[in-house]
Amino acid sequence: MYRKLIPFIAILALTALACGINVPQPPKPGPDVTDEIRVEYPDSDEVNLALKFGAGELKLAPGADVLVDGTAIYNYDQFEPEINTDGGDVDIRVGDGNINGFPAFDGLKNEWDFKLGSEPMNLKIDSGAYDGTFEFGGLALTRLDISDGAANVELSFSEPNQAEMDTFTYNTGASDVSMTGLANANFSLFDFSAGAGDYTLDFSGELQRDASIKIESGLSNVIIVVPDGVNAVVTVEGGFSNVNAGSGWSRSGSHYEQDGEGPTLTFVIEMGAGNLTLTR
Repeated sequence: MYRKLIPFIAILALTALACGINVPQPPKPGPDVTDEIRVEYPDSDEVNLALKFGAGELKLAPGADVLVDGTAIYNYDQFEPEINTDGGDVDIRVGDGNINGFPAFDGLKNEWDFKLGSEPMNLKIDSGAYDGTFEFGGLALTRLDISDGAANVELSFSEPNQAEMDTFTYNTGASDVSMTGLANANFSLFDFSAGAGDYTLDFSGELQRDASIKIESGLSNVIIVVPDGVNAVVTVEGGFSNVNAGSGWSRSGSHYEQDGEGPTLTFVIEMGAGNLTLTR
């Protein structure tokens, strides 16, 4: 996805040349370098793992016998990962991360493929324009915070989260994001904020307790999937959004409900404009 920036960057460069501005040479990729990343659990009652990635491809999945175990592959020396630990705080980030001049990504490689451990942790992911594939099923996440720019992300909780998650926040720009198995995340509050884009939020899985979901988006297409038999209450606020509620949903003004048994999902959705689909 981040390669879509190249034509825009080229136009800026030509404009700068026409104005007599010296444009720095773009970085040139070198040979691929593979770093083995292995981080032990810190000796702390609370573990906070922060991944500061930038652009490229990021894959996360369970399966490590330590906090983090995997590889980082890159072909530009400023992408070399840095690992810092301070008490229970573990920070893994792209080394320099900032390329001088225009960030011409053509030919550059930055790929992280990490397995995460199963002990309780707070996880924070901070990225730019990237492709992300996240499988969090079976982990023990007590808090999850994701922030990205123009992203293409597939996120899944294929199995129940092994801890009660206090808050799950996701802030994104103009992106394409698909999340499945969200009931398995076992959160109390899910706060999703997005710009223009396409977003699918699938609340399948095992809903263990009542949960609140707040969704804010700009001009976008949002699909909310709530399985049949799950209690759900949806309130739609904001601008000129088009709401399409499938069978099983009742409506009263801007208020939609689906009857079921067990815990309840309560949604407050604020859209500037766009399309909202409620389905199961």
